[in-house]
Amino acid sequence: MFCWYQDAARCYVFLLDVSLSGSVEDDEFSRRWKPAFKKSRWFARGWTLQELIAPTSVEFSSTEGKRLGDKRSLEQTLREITGIAVQSIRGSPLSQFSAIERMSWVGDRQTKHEEDAAYSLLGIFNIHMPLIYGEGRQKALNQLLKEIRDDKLVNPPIAKRASFDSYMEEHNARCLPNTRTELLHRIKE
Repeated sequence: MFCWYQDAARCYVFLLDVSLSGSVEDDEFSRRWKPAFKKSRWFARGWTLQELIAPTSVEFSSTEGKRLGDKRSLEQTLREITGIAVQSIRGSPLSQFSAIERMSWVGDRQTKHEEDAAYSLLGIFNIHMPLIYGEGRQKALNQLLKEIRDDKLVNPPIAKRASFDSYMEEHNARCLPNTRTELLHRIKE
């Protein structure tokens, strides 16, 4: 889906919960619809993250079909609502953003199927993995995180001259010679 949106010339977002009924275009026009825009359910849906980021152009309209603006003219408001970096909204390659930052964009987004919490992020991380509906949210997220690690999208800091690399040894807990833990065990004995 991400590639499909990326290849689109323009995407349209009709916000069913943003109404302009009775509004007249004047100086207070945006003050009337922006509070509803900021609270729109569209920003809480899981799949809409890629609908916002992938296309070059996204136009937002009210339930009446009245144009509210595009992602360029609304970029600061979109940043406030979603926490997504303006550079990403403008179309900078997602590889410029850390996996941790991209994960922060997810926030409390809701999905109809629990596994979609992970599956809706595949394009954001350029990950390809099988979709197994019924495996549950946690298994799907764990598989996504494994794929992200395998693709080296997560680069944990490694202390130079450390006794061991805790990331590589995360499942092999042990005390190494001349470490504080080993010394504490000696004192205790």
